[in-house]
Amino acid sequence: MTNWFHSWRAAVRIARRDAWRFKGRSFLVLAMIALPILGVSAADLTLRSSELSTQEKLERSLGAADARLSDPELGGAAILQSPDAENYAPAKDYENAPWPSGGTDVSKAVPAGGTTLVDSSGGAKLRTAHGLLQTEIRELKAADPMARGIMTLQQGHFPKKSDEVAATTAFLEASGLKVGQTLTARGFDRTYRIVGAYELPSDLKNSQVNALPGAFLAPYGKALEAAGLQSQGVSTTYLLKIDGGFTWNMVVETNKKGVLVASAAVQLNPPADADVPLFQKEGWNNYELSAGAQAAALAAIGTVVGLAMLEICLLAGPAFAVGARRSRRQLGLVGANGGDRRHIRAIVLAGGLVIGVAAAVIGTVLGIVLTFALQPVLEDSMGKRFGSFDVRPLELLGIALLAVLTGLLAAIVPAITASRQTVLASLTGRRGVRRSSRVLPVVGLVAVATGAAIALYGSVVSDQFVIVAAGSALAELGVVALTPALVGLFGRLGRWMPLSPRLALRDAVRNRGRTAPAVAAVLAAVAGTVAVATYAASRDAQDRATYRAELPYGAVSVMIDEDGGRDVPAVREAVQRHFPVDLRADVDRIAVGKANCSSMYSGEKGCGRYEIVVPKANVCPLWASTTDGSDPSERFTKEQRRDLAKDWRCASSNEGGAYIEGGLLIADAKLLKILGINDSAAEKALADGKIVSFDKRQLDKAGKIGIKLITDTEAADRASEKGLEAPGETKTFGTYLMPDGTKSYGLSGVISPATAKEAGLRAVPYGAFYSTDQMPSSEQRQKLDAEIARIGSAANLHLEEGFVSKNSIVLLALTVFAGLITIGAAGIATGLAQADAEADLKTLAAVGAPPRVRRTLSGFQCGVVAAMGVVLGSAAGVLPAVGLRLTEERQELKFYQQALDGGWGGVNPPHVPIVVPWETLAALLVAVPLGAALLAALVTRSRGALARRAAT
Repeated sequence: MTNWFHSWRAAVRIARRDAWRFKGRSFLVLAMIALPILGVSAADLTLRSSELSTQEKLERSLGAADARLSDPELGGAAILQSPDAENYAPAKDYENAPWPSGGTDVSKAVPAGGTTLVDSSGGAKLRTAHGLLQTEIRELKAADPMARGIMTLQQGHFPKKSDEVAATTAFLEASGLKVGQTLTARGFDRTYRIVGAYELPSDLKNSQVNALPGAFLAPYGKALEAAGLQSQGVSTTYLLKIDGGFTWNMVVETNKKGVLVASAAVQLNPPADADVPLFQKEGWNNYELSAGAQAAALAAIGTVVGLAMLEICLLAGPAFAVGARRSRRQLGLVGANGGDRRHIRAIVLAGGLVIGVAAAVIGTVLGIVLTFALQPVLEDSMGKRFGSFDVRPLELLGIALLAVLTGLLAAIVPAITASRQTVLASLTGRRGVRRSSRVLPVVGLVAVATGAAIALYGSVVSDQFVIVAAGSALAELGVVALTPALVGLFGRLGRWMPLSPRLALRDAVRNRGRTAPAVAAVLAAVAGTVAVATYAASRDAQDRATYRAELPYGAVSVMIDEDGGRDVPAVREAVQRHFPVDLRADVDRIAVGKANCSSMYSGEKGCGRYEIVVPKANVCPLWASTTDGSDPSERFTKEQRRDLAKDWRCASSNEGGAYIEGGLLIADAKLLKILGINDSAAEKALADGKIVSFDKRQLDKAGKIGIKLITDTEAADRASEKGLEAPGETKTFGTYLMPDGTKSYGLSGVISPATAKEAGLRAVPYGAFYSTDQMPSSEQRQKLDAEIARIGSAANLHLEEGFVSKNSIVLLALTVFAGLITIGAAGIATGLAQADAEADLKTLAAVGAPPRVRRTLSGFQCGVVAAMGVVLGSAAGVLPAVGLRLTEERQELKFYQQALDGGWGGVNPPHVPIVVPWETLAALLVAVPLGAALLAALVTRSRGALARRAAT
């Protein structure tokens, strides 16, 4: 035991001295290992610090209160909830029964002896230094001890009077206002003074204004209603303080009253799952909390860490090998003085241990320091404050041990190689004749064949991509095992090359122990990049084929459905002013009931809706309403559903386009021209008082369309649930049906303003459509966005730019990433090759080789490693992408068959193409090796140091 300890201590001392003597090589390997450790440790600290404890979460959501009571908006029905109040469901099954109507009076659920604090939220358009800003208004007495912790005061004080408000720092920054200035809202003549600035610790980017309860929202809503405008909804919750806390039994009893409860006591000490009625409810899915989800997450993390370690080992291994060869005389002296092979191995492994420990210490310390120094920046970018600077020693120790393990793994192969050299070869500097392993290529071939077979099985037979990933990984490892043999095959190309590339190839083949790991590292990086790039390019092709344009290319639409169209004229003119408009078509919508309803499906009091009547003969049998509320498709067999899915009545009309409530717009013939419809008969039909229709299902036998005006929406909903016709007045219009195949861009029909007025339909300004003579520039869009922001309207603006690839930046980033890894790995291999082949370079100089040979040789050495790695990586990377696409194709075909069996109309056969990104491959295959070679040639000195005669 003592001998083992002393021998290892001596080995560590020798390794430490050797690392200090060769600082450049040691720093290179240390940085290679320390940088990932720095990133992982910083990520761990950031994640743990931002991960709030239950107590910290409760402080930010409940303050010092014991519970928060809120209305889940389920009509007052009894509910079941989870202990954390994040999930809830009605206690009763309402699948075949009508939902209860009305709301829940939360105040009546407050237990006796409890003290409450009202917390209400709504919205308002506030006047700022730049115009108007839609802002959340929160009425909460923030200075009350019960609310302590919900808001963090930054400046001034919280409101004490009804005409005072405080604002978040995000609002002040966005609005251009400051503490001490006044604040007003649009349509509201009351003035408020900003007396304080605060922040929400868990939502730093939220623009919010705080007022006392009843000081803003109620009078603001009354002012809007008096002006005939629609006030925004207000949600109210109650913070509760009660002796003894709010227990789980109290939560269950309160749920019976239709009230949701977030309890501090329950979340700090949650009940067992068996005591939670929600978790016992059939169909409840709690996958995120299951062991399977945690295992999947751990598997993903393990895969990433494993690949990172493999990459580092492949790059650091050659450095240790060169270091061992540079120290072979020293190792020979150890053997000459009685040291055996295990001592040699110990010295080389100790080198990995020393570098690994140094990398672990430096990387961990730098990770802690950088995270602490950048904490404000990290908090701002994440949008929330850390709970505390959470340093977990065991996790950091585990990360540090990862660095030590990586250093040891990288030194294993060089240690075994160095220990096999004879003492005489080490002392004389002769390398001897080294034969390549004959077993490793066989193992590699078997792994490639087996991995390819597994990946093929996973993509063609199984639906599990895990099988494809496992097979692809095995095949890639097989290619790595084949790398030394493949390097030898590349070397045969040297006979047809000039001097410098021939020397570079010969050097790569002779020193496969140094070349193969570097090539394998490049291979791994390029394979991953090619796999992701191939998948991304294939998805792009699929998305392009399934893309549905909302408008013709270059056309613009703007829609506003709030405040009864009050801001529509101003927004129309703003678009006309800033965009290169060729033609403009103003559009209106049909309003039933109050004109200022935010939506015809909003259910607001006094707001009705309209429906285009579909004759019963044209209704798809799969969608027809039933009197008992059952699924109509269940009346048919699978074969009948497949046939009905192809029926014209069941075809989907969703071909893309802007969402238009009811599908009908009031507009003139200019709208048809903007939509690319050049049909003189359609224009004449509009002028003659007919509706231009894009859906033949809406036409009755006489070729007319009926529009039903529904004023009592609740009665209409009850009739619909019973399969009855909704009550309301129906107006009939003549129709011109557009030919099949005409793109409607989401429209079901167009009616002229004159026809609508004559029929008694009330029109409300809705927006406009525009055609442009050229694509608006970025500057023009920014100016328009700024003016719309000043108007303060929630306008839905769309500019049709056609299909825009979301992966172009991703592909570029992947190409740059793979290029940097390739150049870095090739550069490392080249630097090691120069250090290892210094004697050969001196020999070249001695026999009269020009100085430029050294530079060109260095460039070709780097280019050879890069080229070999890129070629092999490109071939290996296509397999997993193809396997994934084939798996997705099988899954989509399965879904398509299920859709046909279910009778779903308008479902098209899947289109899952496989596209190879030739641009990315060309950049990797040509530009990267060429760039690596040129860079290596530029940074290499033409003349080396003068050779000194070795002592004999």
